[in-house]
Amino acid sequence: MGLSTHVLDTMHGCPAAGMSVSLYTTDGERTTLIKAFTLNGDGRNPDGPLLDNSTIRVGTYRLVFDVAGYFTAKGVRLPEPHFLNRVSLDFGVAHTHEHYHVPLLVSPWSYATYRGS
Repeated sequence: MGLSTHVLDTMHGCPAAGMSVSLYTTDGERTTLIKAFTLNGDGRNPDGPLLDNSTIRVGTYRLVFDVAGYFTAKGVRLPEPHFLNRVSLDFGVAHTHEHYHVPLLVSPWSYATYRGS
């Protein structure tokens, strides 16, 4: 299945529909944008997997989630500067035949992630 993500808004108890996300490859300090997208009503990429098993490569990647933009659009009054602005998750892919699912649980003040299934 390749690479996927899913974001849950723990402040409101719902998927983070409308959050902007970007996926990059990384090589040291250099990043290359692969795609940018907006999460659907289920908090997922509307086009399905971010990368499938034929396009994912061994290497390092970065997902960037626009947390402050999402919560501001939901009408949450955030302090300036925001405690969390963008959450960047750097991770590695070692086995392209496996499924890499990178979920994010997020509020304006905290986040958690793990390798999902």
